[in-house]
Amino acid sequence: MTEDDRVAMTLDEVAALSRAILTKHGLAPDHVEAVTRTIVAGERDECASHGVYRLIVCVNTLKKGVVVTDAVPQVQDCAPALLRVDARGGFAQLAFEAGLPQLVAKAKRNGIAAMGINHCVHFAALWPEVEAVTAHGLVALACTPSHAWVAPAGGIRPVFGTNPIAFGWPRPGAHPFVFDFATSAVARGEIELHRRAGKPIPEGWGIDAEGQPTTDAAAALAGAMLTFGGHKGSALSTMVELIAGPLIGDLTSAESLAVDAGTGSSPVGGELVLAIDPAGFLGDAAGEHIARAEALFANITGQGARLPSQRRFEARLRSEANGVRIPRALHDDLQALLD
Repeated sequence: MTEDDRVAMTLDEVAALSRAILTKHGLAPDHVEAVTRTIVAGERDECASHGVYRLIVCVNTLKKGVVVTDAVPQVQDCAPALLRVDARGGFAQLAFEAGLPQLVAKAKRNGIAAMGINHCVHFAALWPEVEAVTAHGLVALACTPSHAWVAPAGGIRPVFGTNPIAFGWPRPGAHPFVFDFATSAVARGEIELHRRAGKPIPEGWGIDAEGQPTTDAAAALAGAMLTFGGHKGSALSTMVELIAGPLIGDLTSAESLAVDAGTGSSPVGGELVLAIDPAGFLGDAAGEHIARAEALFANITGQGARLPSQRRFEARLRSEANGVRIPRALHDDLQALLD
């Protein structure tokens, strides 16, 4: 793709475009701001499948009436170390932000805390949320089911969602250690971007409707995605279904897809977020042991390996200094959402 095929934008312009599109399609102002923060974060960190492309996904979901556009999240204190946030049918971002202060306070008071987010619409990555938790010096873990797009290891029919797991570890004077990956071989948005570009997908990403391996993106989207690592990814995906579904009283991926009833909207259901305060185990020695962990990271990077999210953080510096460049065809599609 040449530079002529791309549109240069500052991050402020990305945010303004997101606000304009979401407002045009009826999303309430507080939700607009929360969703825009996530959209900008994805584009800023050069995560194309979770950047401005997701505005198309959001608008489709809004048009189908799946999202409660002015939902007011309700925070419920369940127990000393537990809380639930009822998103009341809104996008997950505002519900997460509503519950975050209590999650942090409970983790610091009890050493560990868990937050279940219920009745939300989820379309985005989880790393912005775990980074928000690590910013308070806490270790974070988050996961959520999605729609049943992914076949179990050895199967041919979708059962799981992409079912991402994200983890964050606070680091003194450095970006946190963060990973966020789907338990499928790849995020569904990556396959959709290949379809839009007319590019084949790598083997191992998906199977067609007959259960045969395929490199055709459209065929994989119509058939089933595959888990990463075979039975290992399948087991982790099952775990996500359980602890972010029935455990918190919310939907599995198959149930979410059934509720969707063919509209092609974003998944509905729940999310589980855990926060752990190192001081809960270690007291005043917490800083010492957090510092010890730096030797582990040095042993990884010192031999030429990279840490997860290292590329994202490097991209963040570039984007904050120079802005971003968006494929012109995608930019045209986004502009059309304002007509």
